[in-house]
Amino acid sequence: QREEPCAAAFRQEPRPVSYMEARTERTAERRPLVCIADYQAAAEQLWNRNARDYYASGAEDEITLRSNVEAFRRRVIVPRCLVNVSTVSTVVALGVGGQKASMPVLVAPTAFHRMAHRDGECATARACARCDTIYTHSSLATTSLAETATATSAIGTGARWFQLYVTRNRSEVVRVVREAERTGYTALVLTVDTPILGRRENDIRRRFRLPEGLQLGVLSGDEVEQTAYCSNTSRGGSGLANFVSSRIDASLTWSDFEWLRELTHLPVLVKGVLHPDDAEQAVRCGAAGIIVSNHGARQLDTAPATLDVLEEITAAVHGRVPVFIDGGIRRGTDVIKALALGARAVFIGRPVLYGLTVAGEEGVVRILEMFRHELETAMRLCGVRSVEEISQVRVRPCGARL
Repeated sequence: QREEPCAAAFRQEPRPVSYMEARTERTAERRPLVCIADYQAAAEQLWNRNARDYYASGAEDEITLRSNVEAFRRRVIVPRCLVNVSTVSTVVALGVGGQKASMPVLVAPTAFHRMAHRDGECATARACARCDTIYTHSSLATTSLAETATATSAIGTGARWFQLYVTRNRSEVVRVVREAERTGYTALVLTVDTPILGRRENDIRRRFRLPEGLQLGVLSGDEVEQTAYCSNTSRGGSGLANFVSSRIDASLTWSDFEWLRELTHLPVLVKGVLHPDDAEQAVRCGAAGIIVSNHGARQLDTAPATLDVLEEITAAVHGRVPVFIDGGIRRGTDVIKALALGARAVFIGRPVLYGLTVAGEEGVVRILEMFRHELETAMRLCGVRSVEEISQVRVRPCGARL
């Protein structure tokens, strides 16, 4: 893995007249970036307070935010030896519409990429395509579905999925689903853990809003309404929370999921499952996959770390659909632990934003290739040669007997 210095990126003043034209140059301390923590430190130097509060914080006391990472640290990998690992393969069959990825590290939906870098979601999607892995476009993206599709069309690898919030206006849902179908997205990811937005207290204190010059690219609606809820703080508190409460349907039930599944020919995954009974219900309703997620610890604080409930979820699903996981994944060894405990693949969110902030598209490529390199190294040291063999790896709580 080549050690590369940080590049100049994220140029934003707190309230520029024009976000895309009036950002001032800021450069992070130049140092070799050799792990995700290095990229995090570099990105945090480049974010202004508004961006840092949004990207880095969790809900309330951030207990779950810390637990997501700590859950991986509380487990150890028991390696095997004297296995021929001269060649390893990280290719994974995702079990969703026959799709594959070059590694079991997929990119989760995260909002407002153009707040991190001017190229925004287009840069992230291109990086995913170059690395031949899944890019998931957020409903709160600052780029449209069509723009991102166009940006990746010439690369020819890496599928695009679309994360969906069901709004009160069902005609808007139909519109964005049809747009995703028309522009070549290959799966829908329905977020089910957000009837309202969790209490993100840093956003509330700072009255988070989108910088001027940025607009939502998917749930576009009325531009005036976007400005009122995402930029203007006259209502008090977080502009995003005000916007979400005005649009997202808090009455969503499993019958609405079935309506969505019948609406589209695309496979529909359910994101935000933490309880095995909900996993069972999702399978019964025809979900194509389940993503074990606590929304990056940004919804219910003191909800369990995703890794702590993964085995319960996979036991409930019993192999009928693939199970994925996000939250707290920072190392290739974390990927090993998640797959050994039953996940088909992992999703990463904040690490992608670190890379995007530091060096745009190239930064995201570096993050993804860093995960690939760490995963290949861990596989060899564990004595496994393929992603399928990772299920045989023993993962134990720290201090437990073998």
